[in-house]
Amino acid sequence: MNTKRFGFAGVFAAFALAVSTLVAPSASAATEIVVWADESRGPNLTKVIAAKGDWVSGYTVKVVTFSSFDALKDAFDKATDASGPDIVVGGNDWVPTGAKSGKLAPLALTAAVKARFNPTQFLDLTYKGKLYGVPVDINNVAMIYNTKLVSSAPKTFGEMVTNYKSLKASKGLKAGLCVAGGGMSWGAHSVFSALGADAYQFNSRGGIVYGRTFSATTFGSNVRKYLMDGKKSNGFFPATDTGCKDNFLAGTVPYAVIGNWEWADYVAKGFTMNLMPVPGVKEGTYGKMFGSVSGALLTTFAAKHGVEAGAKSLLTNFFASTDGQVRYQAQEKRPPAEKGAQADATVSAAQRGFGSAASLAGIPQIGAFLNTNKGGANYWDSAPAYWTAVLIDGKDAVKEASKLASIWRVNVEAGKADL
Repeated sequence: MNTKRFGFAGVFAAFALAVSTLVAPSASAATEIVVWADESRGPNLTKVIAAKGDWVSGYTVKVVTFSSFDALKDAFDKATDASGPDIVVGGNDWVPTGAKSGKLAPLALTAAVKARFNPTQFLDLTYKGKLYGVPVDINNVAMIYNTKLVSSAPKTFGEMVTNYKSLKASKGLKAGLCVAGGGMSWGAHSVFSALGADAYQFNSRGGIVYGRTFSATTFGSNVRKYLMDGKKSNGFFPATDTGCKDNFLAGTVPYAVIGNWEWADYVAKGFTMNLMPVPGVKEGTYGKMFGSVSGALLTTFAAKHGVEAGAKSLLTNFFASTDGQVRYQAQEKRPPAEKGAQADATVSAAQRGFGSAASLAGIPQIGAFLNTNKGGANYWDSAPAYWTAVLIDGKDAVKEASKLASIWRVNVEAGKADL
């Protein structure tokens, strides 16, 4: 799942390519900013920086490309003051280990730069209250609907259920809404959330709320109302993702949650990229999806190389700018993190759609909460277990929701120390 979610290749050998792009000469001896990236991002960054050579006046930008994301991570783990990069384009889960090891440097952004992004995206790149990089692209899911079965975007979860029931017999539907991308824990969080269950809670300022969890009664009652027919599933939402993608492409499912790494498969089959978050029970609300980001991370090596000022300028002028992200994602074809790039007309409909969905309903994927087992099980195991217990085994939706709420609350409390 992780490989698809983040779009990274498997393990190969060490780096394959290094390219330097001249920006402008300088009288200073330290004029070269070194950026490390994986096998996809590296060549694309090289093309973009070469096409517009004045992102940072007075510096040369050298992009070093590694043969895979894992090879890049291994090299960064082994990097020294002499060999390390000034900026590394890596995953959000690199931040805690990089900060602890002293290889990543905290970064202060102006309010104007921060306003270009969804505030929750910075949580992905923050450790112990300090920010270590700039969000580059989003890893998330969104919902797509088949316009041959339903004519318009649904406004509520209940509307989707009503449409499914009215079309089930005549269209031979196999489900109403299913998870094609991301699995029954990561991909299905937006369904949990749409019905009232979130892995963790946020206050009005975007901060994590501890000691509180979702209402088991509200969530369980919604599951009974929208997904059940007595003690049995009504067929609208399967407890497994098996066959979902094929069924949606075949026209036997009107709504599907898909991943941003696979949108081209749907375009190739003629589907419109009418992407949106899963609608909530109340009109105007949406189920929240995990929207982790990859980031351009500042290293402590930049200061030791004498190029910290230039590296910071490259982060804000290129990686955090609308122009930079538009140019880069035209090559990389991932959903851009920056709001202006998400809205740009030159960005593909799919990229804009995933980015817009994330802006409306994205939450950070916080491993400190999701990976722990302090509550008796981790999020990844407890989430699909709920669907199995209720939709397959016929257990009580509210009682099982109460168990789930307890697990998630304890895990969030336990993970607080690692943030």
